[in-house]
Amino acid sequence: MTAESRAGSSKAWYTGGGDENDVVLSTRVRLARNLANFPFPDNCSDDDAERIQSLVFDSFNHVSDPDAYQAIPMKKVPEESLTILREWGILDMPDGTGLVMKNSGELACTVNSVDHVRVAAFVPGLEIEHAFSVCSAVDGQLQQTLQFAASYDFGFLTSSLYDAGSGMKTSLWVHLPSLAFTGALQDVLDTVRQREFTVKASYGFSDDALVALGKYYQISSASSFNGNEIDQIASAAAAGKYLAEQERKARAEVLKIRPTPAYDIVYRAYAMVKYSRLISLREGVDIISALKWGRDLNMLTGIEDTDFCALLYRIQPGHLRFLLSNGAFSFEQDVKDDPALKIDRLRSLILQEALENTAFSRQGN
Repeated sequence: MTAESRAGSSKAWYTGGGDENDVVLSTRVRLARNLANFPFPDNCSDDDAERIQSLVFDSFNHVSDPDAYQAIPMKKVPEESLTILREWGILDMPDGTGLVMKNSGELACTVNSVDHVRVAAFVPGLEIEHAFSVCSAVDGQLQQTLQFAASYDFGFLTSSLYDAGSGMKTSLWVHLPSLAFTGALQDVLDTVRQREFTVKASYGFSDDALVALGKYYQISSASSFNGNEIDQIASAAAAGKYLAEQERKARAEVLKIRPTPAYDIVYRAYAMVKYSRLISLREGVDIISALKWGRDLNMLTGIEDTDFCALLYRIQPGHLRFLLSNGAFSFEQDVKDDPALKIDRLRSLILQEALENTAFSRQGN
């Protein structure tokens, strides 16, 4: 039994598979909406914000299968849970006053954050049409009881001009280690930017996307008014497929021209997991990236791409603090009274458990 199963964790949406998921880990589609006859959240009074939240919460009581959703005022959410929601990419900044979540975690709606309503769907792999259909279904049902602000000329009205129009933004979470290794990353990312997408490092330890920790990136649509939803879905899907093709091309080049340095990176990461007692978040992200790369290069067997995606959530500080507060763990004498050391120790244990059934294939095969 793993540490997390002892703590009662459940299966999450990111443990599933999807198209191109060796490169595109997950897809998010978000729809921004604002209620008519209310100011945007930045200018809302407390009374307005409370009224908006009540209207949105009540509207979810009228969607199909309302019992599948939980409506939560943010003031009742403990800080530990807020941290986990931010780690999952569910909360915007600011957090807003309320949150509605589907029990599966696949869909979340923030209330009074940047806009009155932001409905977001999260799916594994490059599954943009599916994510949009999940969002669109809920959006259509909310419009049966809520009047959203819109105009003929500008479409849906939002707090940011870049979100007006369809109100839709797409975001792809991608892993591009082979492109970075071969030196082709800059050109590929520039091509994606020319297609009107923004690129940023998934983990905010550097302002330079080229030195992103673990070579994980968020590829997001720059605006919501370039074409209708169908056009935007097609554009995002094309960008995702382009990145997957380029990463795989670079992967083949690595195996053909420079397999030994690649093996060295993967073996070092594996050894660090096997023999480290304490692993920091920065180290954990880099380790997972290297081992996933090894799996995608057919060097490592006994573990799936989806396992690595799940590990990136499981090693985050908020998730680990939740486990520590809800499970019984035994730590070394010099660790048990130090909260920071317990986090790093538990992270190492989770990574070691994940690698229990892994093995290396023969180089070149």
